[in-house]
Amino acid sequence: MGELSRRELIRNIIARRRVDRCGFWLGNPHPDAWPILHRHFGTKTEEALRVKVGDDCRWICPQFYPDVYQDPQGRQLFDSGLDRSKHVTPPLASCETVTEVEKFPWPRAEYLNFESCLKDLGSAGDVYRMSGFWTCFYHNMADLFGMEEYFVKMYTHPEVVQAATDKVCEFYYEANEKFFKAAGKEVDGFFFGNDFGTQCSLICGPEQFDQFIMPWFCKFTEQGHRHGHQVILHSCGSVFDVIERLIGAGVDCLHPLQAKAKNMDAATLARDFQGRITFLGGIDAQDLLTNGSPDAVYADVQRVKRLLGPNVIISPSHEAILANVPPENVEAMAKAVRGE
Repeated sequence: MGELSRRELIRNIIARRRVDRCGFWLGNPHPDAWPILHRHFGTKTEEALRVKVGDDCRWICPQFYPDVYQDPQGRQLFDSGLDRSKHVTPPLASCETVTEVEKFPWPRAEYLNFESCLKDLGSAGDVYRMSGFWTCFYHNMADLFGMEEYFVKMYTHPEVVQAATDKVCEFYYEANEKFFKAAGKEVDGFFFGNDFGTQCSLICGPEQFDQFIMPWFCKFTEQGHRHGHQVILHSCGSVFDVIERLIGAGVDCLHPLQAKAKNMDAATLARDFQGRITFLGGIDAQDLLTNGSPDAVYADVQRVKRLLGPNVIISPSHEAILANVPPENVEAMAKAVRGE
């Protein structure tokens, strides 16, 4: 087999075709971590560091760009307009009717601008491009109602929750349609995320998951495939109980495999799902990357590769590498992927 480009390699890994090595994604380090990483690796830019560690992927999300939403009245997208630290009452917390839902100033896709994002996609080079709107409708609903009120209203006012869910998801669906048509083949994978899990199980009950989450989740998965993109789902926590549903819905790849969460360890996932879905992540960020030695990190990467590889993309079990992760451990993770 001839050597594949990085972009082709990740495509083939996610498609579960034969490959000669696993892939690597550094993740999306926290802003506080970048200066530490740059000092260690002797780099000055994010791209230079990613090249140095052999990163095969780039996450180029429209929502990363401050000019993506240009409301003439200065409103922000619903997923960036709430500051949890200020304990502001969520805007839909007291909402009890569908009419009240309709009155909320929902974002409009006509105000979207993709120019900056498309420029970066077009100049990304030989890497796998993960993109599309983050489409975190589950998070948005928790922000709009308040997390506790959101779950209570699933029981007391299901029609209100459904109406608000539809409003959020209709915007994302239209936004993705516009973006995917504009981006064309520059996008490889539709990467979107909703944290469904806690350390032990799902955040909401399985019946509520099927009622309020899965219908739109399936629509977004179909949307990505219809535009010719692989579908990569992000969900922190233990989502073991719904992985069969995700596979049935057509998800190609699951991220980030929170290794310390119940049943999300590489051995269990390999036992139950190997060959039916590709995995991205798996290197424990709760303890190992933070407190372990470089040798321990190296050994664990090799273990995960043996269990899930070669059709696996090695990455931290939480994409936002924090400043308390020693850069030596990041280097050990990268070297273990390459087998150095």
